[in-house]
Amino acid sequence: MAGMTSQSRHLGIGIDRPAAVVYDYISRPANLPEWAAGLAGSIEFVEGRWVADSPMGQVAVEMTEPNPYGIADHRVTLATGETFFNPMRVIADGDGCELVFTVRRQAGVSDADFDRDVAAVTADLASVKRLLEAR
Repeated sequence: MAGMTSQSRHLGIGIDRPAAVVYDYISRPANLPEWAAGLAGSIEFVEGRWVADSPMGQVAVEMTEPNPYGIADHRVTLATGETFFNPMRVIADGDGCELVFTVRRQAGVSDADFDRDVAAVTADLASVKRLLEAR
């Protein structure tokens, strides 16, 4: 494909909870520290934006506006100003759903670092499943 510059890996996990419940939970930035260890150890709303303490330092997190389609895309902006777009979807599947996160490989990222990113997101998705299925 002309113009395509990144490699992506789509990670999905089935969750035995209604799609609306999962979407409501994951689309709220305040919940990130409960399930997204790879992104936020803590988060607070400061001067009109969500700011998280992450393994990458302090980052700003901007979620897609609430919508009826299960789209929970979000942008993460590092202190350097570099921004990463993270596609995420909740897809209804009977009484449950599938949560799908696309990990995009940035230019210059080694195979080992990309595999680490994928492993971190896989662990985060497993956390969402564990937390929500226990409720």
